[in-house]
Amino acid sequence: MAESLEKVAKEKGIKYFLISFVDLFGVLRAKLVPAAAIGQMQKDGAGFAGFATWLDMTPAHPDMFGKPDPDSLIVLPWKPEVAWLASDLWMDDVPVEASPRVALKRQIEKAAKQGYRLKSGVECEYFLLTPDGAAISDARDTQGKPCYDQSALMRRYDVISEICDSMLALGWGAYQNDHEDANGQFEMNWTYDDCLVTADRHVFFKYMVKEVAEKHGMRATFMPKPFADLTGNGCHAHVSIWDKAGKKNLFHDKKGELGMSTLAYSFLGGVLHNADSLAAIFNPAVNSYKRIDATVTLSGATWSPNAISYTGNNRTHMVRIPEAGRFEVRLADGAANPYLLQAGLLAAGLDGIAESRDPGQRLDINMYTDGHKLKRVRKLPLNLLDAIRLFDKSKTARAAFGDQLVNAYVKLKLQDWQAYSTAISDWERSTTLDC
Repeated sequence: MAESLEKVAKEKGIKYFLISFVDLFGVLRAKLVPAAAIGQMQKDGAGFAGFATWLDMTPAHPDMFGKPDPDSLIVLPWKPEVAWLASDLWMDDVPVEASPRVALKRQIEKAAKQGYRLKSGVECEYFLLTPDGAAISDARDTQGKPCYDQSALMRRYDVISEICDSMLALGWGAYQNDHEDANGQFEMNWTYDDCLVTADRHVFFKYMVKEVAEKHGMRATFMPKPFADLTGNGCHAHVSIWDKAGKKNLFHDKKGELGMSTLAYSFLGGVLHNADSLAAIFNPAVNSYKRIDATVTLSGATWSPNAISYTGNNRTHMVRIPEAGRFEVRLADGAANPYLLQAGLLAAGLDGIAESRDPGQRLDINMYTDGHKLKRVRKLPLNLLDAIRLFDKSKTARAAFGDQLVNAYVKLKLQDWQAYSTAISDWERSTTLDC
């Protein structure tokens, strides 16, 4: 039986609850509910109009209810009288199949029936900008290779430490913070967990970073490529499959190549096989494709993949195996919907297991300097339109997410692409005005 949120409110001194959900575009939506009403909300859910969010609904649709998950509860460290709750969307007493958290739970249920449990961690990169978003917030952060720059890191100590202290207080197991490869860019790491827990924390982490940055007079962004000459924001995912009890890592095999099991390589084969057709959810924005296969940045490398390949401990590939028992998917970026990211990885991996997909031989080369010499390596989509079309035709996506979610996502993303395509940019004016 789920824990009583009324009881939790009294024990923790909570005055308000944010009952939230994430729509298909990754926008965090919520209602602020007083503790006096949380009992009824826990039973029936908080009401929302689906048309008012990115869920491909109309004003004629009935009310949509976000039923909070008590296990997801997070008390806001900077405002302890408020608690955040992830919710699952329901309409007419059935789950909304086109909602991201429901989609992830469907994949978790499918994996559980096969005796599998996905554990994952994410590396969320972000920039700290001026309030108007026009420039990085630290005018002294100008090194050509700024990664791990201690001085630049410590000039943002107040922001970084407040976020890290919050994660420690929440029990996330935060273990390192660093200045990343771009000027003004940072990354903070916490311990991996079951994929639903990781997705919920990923959602809250993005919210927390933005809130704390604003408190300190800055603006945080997870935009994939905010500056043309700087490294973009990736969201690398570390994944492994465990037994149903979560006790044994089924990817780990001392006798296997690089310490990985046959199951792991089949899962990997599925990720590689479906990478291009699922790129629309791993890289969901127009701007995403300005990070993938970008031109060389000021630091000398983009750190993003430019083809569908895997390797050992080598960061120039889409997937790397840094150590036995797990691999890192480097494709996703900061715009990725936390729930669809995990759901997509699990769907691709389960497809690989079901079809015994072979990832082929690993490539132990520098893909940035030598990748162009390879003839049989598949390329990633060049833009969002290509990615949407591949997603629309993907048998794996439709089998995993259902036609309702895929059709809604494709429809909304095509509208997104159309809006971008009809906008006139400064570049177009500067290069075409005098043609």
